[in-house]
Formats: sequence, C-alpha cells, structure tokens
Amino acid sequence: MKITLTQKERMLLEDQKSHEELCIEKYTNYEKQAKDNQLKQICKANGQVERTHLDSINQLLSGNIPEMNQQQNQTQNSTQNVNNNTEVSGVNLSDKDICTDLLMTEKYVSGSYDTTIFEFRDTGARDVLNHIQKEEQKHGEAIFKYMESKGLYNVQ
Repeated sequence: MKITLTQKERMLLEDQKSHEELCIEKYTNYEKQAKDNQLKQICKANGQVERTHLDSINQLLSGNIPEMNQQQNQTQNSTQNVNNNTEVSGVNLSDKDICTDLLMTEKYVSGSYDTTIFEFRDTGARDVLNHIQKEEQKHGEAIFKYMESKGLYNVQ
C-alpha cells in the first residue's frame, strides 16, 4: 500500500531512522564487548530485530507500508554469526554499564515512537510504528530481566 507522507511525518521518520541506526550500532558493539554469553545473545537478538525496524522505517520513507507478517518472519528467520572474540576499540564497559546504556536507549526510543505514532494520519503506518514500539519495549524488558536476574537492577 502506498502512502504520501507529510513533511512532519517524514521528519519524524528520519529521526526514528537515526535512532534505529544507533541501536544497531550499540547492539553490535556491545555484543562484542559483553563478557556474559547470555548478554551477548540478548544483544545479538535485539540487534537483528533493530535491523528489521530500520528496514520498515526505510520502506515507510519510500512511501510503502511494510507487511506486518513479512516483518515478523524476517525477525524470526534472521540469523547472523558474529565473532564474539572481536575486540572493540575504545572504552570497555562492564556488563552493568552496557545494560544501563541499552535500557536508557530503549526507554528513549520507545518514547519517541509514542510521539511519532500520534503524528501519523495513516492507520497502516501507525500500526507498523506501534508494532516497532512494542518490540522496543520487549528489548527493554529483556535487558531489565537480565539485569534483575544478575542483581544489577534492584526493584524496591
């Protein structure tokens, strides 16, 4: 289905595109940096889903509404081997610091989708953006549960 974007919708999608690119970069780098294998797997899985989000945003920017079933299948079938022994240049963070940064990022990105969704006229586009936001929340949940299980996030 084709849509015509308003200038505001296009601007909001460009913002979401940059957020998705940053998420991909973070998950890729943190997968390599993480010490715990469970955290590496969370980063790998979330990074793969972020790639499908970026693809969906690019499709919207080109005036096409992506098929939700196709997007879900891409997410489930996406497999990519990453060498976990790759060194990451720069500062090496602890697993707690990695999780804290990722959780803050997911909170921000999910909130920005909320604003974007409300600014869209097309119901199909809203549905795609809502689906992405829900997956961003699932990423945050996975990080939160990991942190809680490792004693890195204490709920009082």
